[in-house]
Amino acid sequence: MGKTVHSGPTKLPRIPDPSLWVSPLPFGVGKVKPHHALDTMKAVWENRDNLPYAYRILTQGVCDGCALGVSGLRDQTLDGPHLCSTRLNVLRLNTMPPIKPDLLHSEITELCKLSSADLRKLGRIPYPLIRRKGETRFSRLSWDDALDAVAGKIRRVSPKQLAFYMTARGITNESYYVAAKVARFLGTNHIDNASRICHSPSKTALKRSLGIAASSCSYSDWIGTDVLVFWGSVAANNQPVSTKYMYAAKRKGTKVICINPYHEPSMDSYWIPSIPESALFGTKLTDDFYQVNIGGDIAFMNGVMKHWFEMEEKQRGSAVNHAFVEEHVKGYEELQKHVKQQDWAALEKSSGISQARMREFAELLAKAKSAVFVWSMGLTQHRFGTDNISQVANLALLRGFLGRQNCGLMPIRGHSGVQGAGEMGADPFSLPGGDCKEKDIRRLEKLWGFSLPRWQGDIVGVTLENALLPDDHERRCKVFYTSGGNFLETMPDPDHVRQCLEQIELRVHQDIMLNTSTLVDAKEAVIVLPAMTRYEQPGGGTSTSTERMVYFSPEIEGPRIAEARAEWQIFVDLAARVKPEQKHRIWFDDASQIREEIAKAAPAYDGIQHLKNRGDFFQWGNAYLCEDGVCPTPDGKGQLLAIALPEFRKAEGQFFVTTRRGKQFNSMVYGSKDPFNEAERTHVLMHPRDASKLMIAEGDAIIVYNQHGTFYGKAKYADVLAGNIQLYWPEGNCLMPKGVFEKHAGIPSYNTSAIVEKAETFYAQKDRKYKEKRIEELELDIG
Repeated sequence: MGKTVHSGPTKLPRIPDPSLWVSPLPFGVGKVKPHHALDTMKAVWENRDNLPYAYRILTQGVCDGCALGVSGLRDQTLDGPHLCSTRLNVLRLNTMPPIKPDLLHSEITELCKLSSADLRKLGRIPYPLIRRKGETRFSRLSWDDALDAVAGKIRRVSPKQLAFYMTARGITNESYYVAAKVARFLGTNHIDNASRICHSPSKTALKRSLGIAASSCSYSDWIGTDVLVFWGSVAANNQPVSTKYMYAAKRKGTKVICINPYHEPSMDSYWIPSIPESALFGTKLTDDFYQVNIGGDIAFMNGVMKHWFEMEEKQRGSAVNHAFVEEHVKGYEELQKHVKQQDWAALEKSSGISQARMREFAELLAKAKSAVFVWSMGLTQHRFGTDNISQVANLALLRGFLGRQNCGLMPIRGHSGVQGAGEMGADPFSLPGGDCKEKDIRRLEKLWGFSLPRWQGDIVGVTLENALLPDDHERRCKVFYTSGGNFLETMPDPDHVRQCLEQIELRVHQDIMLNTSTLVDAKEAVIVLPAMTRYEQPGGGTSTSTERMVYFSPEIEGPRIAEARAEWQIFVDLAARVKPEQKHRIWFDDASQIREEIAKAAPAYDGIQHLKNRGDFFQWGNAYLCEDGVCPTPDGKGQLLAIALPEFRKAEGQFFVTTRRGKQFNSMVYGSKDPFNEAERTHVLMHPRDASKLMIAEGDAIIVYNQHGTFYGKAKYADVLAGNIQLYWPEGNCLMPKGVFEKHAGIPSYNTSAIVEKAETFYAQKDRKYKEKRIEELELDIG
C-alpha cells in the first residue's frame, strides 16, 4: 500500500505542436484511418429511439467499454472530455428495446443462421427462457419457475459438478463479489472470469516477481516518463482513450516505443477526436517499432539484459541501478549468470531482431531515468505468458523503474471492471482480499458464517473440457452457470468447444442479449435469464479500472426491460432457493449492503462503502504499489527470475501465427473492415516478401492450415515481420490448439504455427493424404 496519493487531472498544452502532426491536410484526407465523425453519427442513429437515455449514460455513467475508467466524460488523468468509438459502439447494448417475440421464439435452426452481430441487433433478452432437449424453440418461463429449476438441479449434483463463469461485460464489483460468495456458499470453487483468457499471466507473474497483482502505477505516470513502452499492446485500437494520454506524454518529451510483430498503423499515427489539434492533423505516437517474432519477446529481453551486463563489465552502473538492486532486489547473480550464457545467434533467431537493434533498445533504457512498461495480450496469450511478464519485471527491477513517479508496470485492461473480478474472488485461485489459502479461508468463514470448500477449483477451459468426462466422474461438469461470455468465439478450437457445451446437462446463460453459444443444445436444458446493465442496477454499482481506480456508476433513469434483474440479485435469489435454511447468510437487500461487506472482506477496498454518488471514486493502494521499491513480499524485495527461451521450431516455409483485433470490442465485431489498414475479417496479414516466395499476390485466395484446423482467407500485404502472419480474432481461433493452457496462470494458447498456400495449390493436390503429410512437418507449435 503506497502513501502517495494520485495527483489528479493535469492540463494539456494549449499551443499546438506541428512537429507531431501526421499530415498538414485536415482530418486525415487521403489517409486510412477511423472516421470518428461518422462513427458518432452512426451511434446517434442507432440510439435514435432512446437518445436522452443514451446521453445520460455517456455523461453520468462509468464507461462499460475498456478499463481506462472514464466516469461520465472525464477521468483522473487529464482535464477535458473523453469519448471514443469503442464506448459509442457499446452504447447500443444499453439502450436496445427487447427482442420481438416472433423473432425470439423462432425455430432454433433459423436463429442459428445468424451471427453474434446479427443476434445482438435483435435486442435485449426480455424474460426468462428455456429450451429443453429436443425442443426446437425457446419458451417463456416465470422467474420462479426458472430459478426453481436451476436450484433443483444444483441440489441434485455434487458441488464439484457445478461451475460458474463471469464475463466482463459491464459487470460491477458488487455482482462479482456476490457471485464469488454464492459459489462458495453452494460448495464449489469452480468459478472463473474473463481475465483467464486475457491477463491471468499478468496477475500470476506480478505476484511471483513483485508480490502485487495489479498495475503498480497510474496513467498519469505516462506523462513525462522518459520512455513509454507498449509491449504486445495495440492500445490505440483496443483502448482508444489512451491515445490522449500518449499525446500528453509526447508533449512532455516522452519517447514512445512499440514492440510487436506488426508495425501497427494505429500506434504509428492517430487522430484523437477530443483534442482539436490531433482531430485535424493527427498525432505521431510511436518513435520506434521493434518487430519481434511471435513468441520472441523472452529472447529479445534476454538480449537487452545481455547487453546491460556487457555494459556493466566495461563500466559499473552504466546499465544496472545497483543501489536499487542491492536494497530492493534478490536473484541478481543467478540472473546475470543465466543471461551471460545466452548465445547471440540463438537470441537473434528466436526474437527475430538483430543484436544491434537489441543493443539500441538496451542503451535507450540504460540512459533513461524513468520508464513505464505497458503490455497486453501480445505477451500474455502464450503457453509461456507468465514468463513473458516476469521478464518485463526483470527489466524494471534491474533499472529501478518501480514505485516512484513516471515509473511502473501496467497490464492494460481491455474490459471495464475485469480488474475487480479476481479481487472480489470470482476466481478459482482467489478469494475476496486474498488467495485461496487457509488464513484467508478462515478469515472469510468468520465473516460469512459458513464453511468454504478447500479443494482447488478449475479454470474455465478445464471446466468446459470436464463436460466430456464419464458420467460418474466427480468433476464432470453437469451444471454450468455463465454470466455473459461466448465460448464459441473466445476459446480455441470452436468445434471442440461446441462439443463440450452440448455435453453439459444444464447450462444457464445470464445475459443482456443472445449470442451463438446461447443457441447450442444441452443434454437436458438451456435456461436464459435476462440481466440488467450496470446503469440499471438499483443503488448503482462500482468498477475497478486498470490503474486501480474504483469508480461509482449511479443508476440512471431511463427505459427498462421489465423482467430484467440485477445480476447480484439473481445470484442471491438462486442461492436462497438452494439452501433456504441458510438464506440469511447470503442475503443482501441492496447494493450498499454489498459494498459495506466488500470493505470488510477485501481490506484494500476499504473506502468502497462510502461510494454512493455520481463521480465518487478512490484508488486502492494509492498512486504507487511497491512505493520506494518496497514490495509486499515476505522480505520486501522483488524477485529476479532466470527465464529460459521457449522451445519451439518451425520448418522452412511455415509461419508463426497470432490473431489481432479490428473494428470490434473484444469478440463483438462492429465492422467488416479494419479502419487502420482496410483489411477484411478474412484477410491474412503477411509480409510481401513471404508472399512473393509462395507466388501469392495480394488478394489471392489462400489456405492456412495445421493439425488443429483450416482457415480460408485472402492475402493482405502488411508490414508484419517476415515469417509471421496475423489473422483476425475470433475468426482465426480454428487454428489454435485445444486443451493447451499456460502452466502457471491457465490462459489458453492463442499462438501457433501453420502452413500457408495458395488455394489453387492446396486444392490441386491429388493425393488425399497431402494435408496430413504437410502437417507432419509441423514439429512443435509455438503455443
